[in-house]
Amino acid sequence: MKQLLCFLLPWLLLSIPFSCEARFVVEKNSLSVTSPESIKGTHDSAIGNFGIPQYGGSMAGTVVYPKENQKSCKEFSDFSISFKSQPGALPTFLLVDRGDCFFALKVWNAQKAGASAVLVADNVDEPLITMDTPEEDVSSAKYIENITIPSALVTKGFGEKLKKAISGGDMVNLNLDWREAVPHPDDRVEYELWTNSNDECGVKCDMLMEFVKDFKGAAQILEKGGYTQFRPHYITWYCPHAFTLSRQCKSQCINKGRYCAPDPEQDFSSGYDGKDVVVENLRQLCVYKVANETGKPWVWWDYVTDFQIRCPMKEKKYNKECADSVIKSLGIDSRKLDKCMGDPDADSDNPILKEEQDAQVGKGSRGDVTILPTLVVNNRQYRGKLEKSAVLKALCSGFEETTEPAICLSTEMESNECLDNNGGCWQDKSANITACKDTFRGRVCECPRVDGVQFKGDGYSHCEPSGPGRCTINNGGCWHEERDGHAFSACVDKDSVKCECPPGFRGDGIKKCEDINECKEKKACQCPECSCKNTWGSYECSCSGDLLYIRDHDTCISKTGSQVRSAWAAVWLIMLSLGLAAGGAYLVYKYRLRRYMDSEIRAIMAQYMPLDSQPEIPNHVNDERA
Repeated sequence: MKQLLCFLLPWLLLSIPFSCEARFVVEKNSLSVTSPESIKGTHDSAIGNFGIPQYGGSMAGTVVYPKENQKSCKEFSDFSISFKSQPGALPTFLLVDRGDCFFALKVWNAQKAGASAVLVADNVDEPLITMDTPEEDVSSAKYIENITIPSALVTKGFGEKLKKAISGGDMVNLNLDWREAVPHPDDRVEYELWTNSNDECGVKCDMLMEFVKDFKGAAQILEKGGYTQFRPHYITWYCPHAFTLSRQCKSQCINKGRYCAPDPEQDFSSGYDGKDVVVENLRQLCVYKVANETGKPWVWWDYVTDFQIRCPMKEKKYNKECADSVIKSLGIDSRKLDKCMGDPDADSDNPILKEEQDAQVGKGSRGDVTILPTLVVNNRQYRGKLEKSAVLKALCSGFEETTEPAICLSTEMESNECLDNNGGCWQDKSANITACKDTFRGRVCECPRVDGVQFKGDGYSHCEPSGPGRCTINNGGCWHEERDGHAFSACVDKDSVKCECPPGFRGDGIKKCEDINECKEKKACQCPECSCKNTWGSYECSCSGDLLYIRDHDTCISKTGSQVRSAWAAVWLIMLSLGLAAGGAYLVYKYRLRRYMDSEIRAIMAQYMPLDSQPEIPNHVNDERA
């Protein structure tokens, strides 16, 4: 517990002597020098806790060490210096010295001068530390939230090597790599946010509240899809036993000094007390616990954002009554919530808050939580600006490659590398199709799928449509031409054949198909009476006089003879039909007559030679006589 008090002792307005040995882990990214050969190699650098690190990606650039304003504490425009890269050149990584001003101010001045990233060289021989933002004030808040470039601290020794190489006239190129800054073992990311319900703690609290509102939608999509497992945490400290009866501990703690938070206004005589913050923190923890038990942990985001909007300290609504109205509107079970919270006046441990204090102490690769707010992704503390797109990029980098959810491939996550020379990928400008795809990890060259048609190829120099429907996409890359209202294409929807000139044309089918002149090449209209006229993609044959051209036989016949033959054919057809009908009627007549005669003969014979077993047969002759 000694460590926990160390983390938040600066918040206390007490003079309590205490020794501290907190374990703080510096989050690092890899830095690789690619040239010159004398300093080529890989080095560690500490990620700055502001700006936007390119989690999941990498960045190549040229290192520049300024001749003036080497600590970057002043604006470079005062020295008429610009670090903006020229078209086609690598981005500029500005190397500056530590000292004389805040880390964030150095990076801000470099960013305004056009630098793409900043390396701060330490001025003392010591292990790497994390560059954090300064104490909140109006002037620093203006530039801190606008820093968008990444930054990193390098050791004094490595900084001296970089300076020596640059001063010697060498071009120093290096890569900043954040791809391993966050572990990415599988298809689910586990992350936690160490936060606070206090909305009167200055600029950092304002930024935290704004982040929670902005990130809520993305967080709930990830959680509902089963892509992430999120858990909120809240920092508390405890009051030493000797001071539990003091005014300060009584106003800032619950459960007899076990769980405390600093006074929101740093004024014990007015406004809200620290214990009000602890109670609301506990309530928000229990909201998560109750919602998680019902299979809807994302409800925590709804409660926290609604509470911020409806129950702010500024409007004196930061209380149980307002919280209860939010809880009721979200359909959260208030009885389970009250049971979870327990009695804040009890002289005993609260299991929820006790678990939070234990979790503050770092385990494994994760250091102690000493910065508020703190985001932890796959047990690694996030460093950088707490902003939606930056945090989402960090979360997406925690997925095993190719398992990222769709939100990680949305437009707001694109790296925009495809805007520069199409990212070096294949493209068909005429059809406005490209193999370049921006992702949060950088661009990839991958043959696309367009209108249900899959393109195949290496994605860099070659992509072609494949499968059914490929002819609908830019004619499948085959020759096509339209003339006089007639369109011809060499595209064939067959797997074995890709491009084949249509009948009447010849060529490779891809770039060229020429019209065949059947008349000139004597491939048609070769009969003596025929005359040939070539048309685009076909031909026309005609015969002299009253002759009619028969294309299948390539011959001419008389129109009159043809008409007479047609008339006689019709006459013979009619006569044949009548003959068949008459023959059929005659056969039916013969059949019925014979049946009638047979029945009469049998009746007559039955009268003279009756059979014992044969019943009497009606005699039509007798019937007629009667």
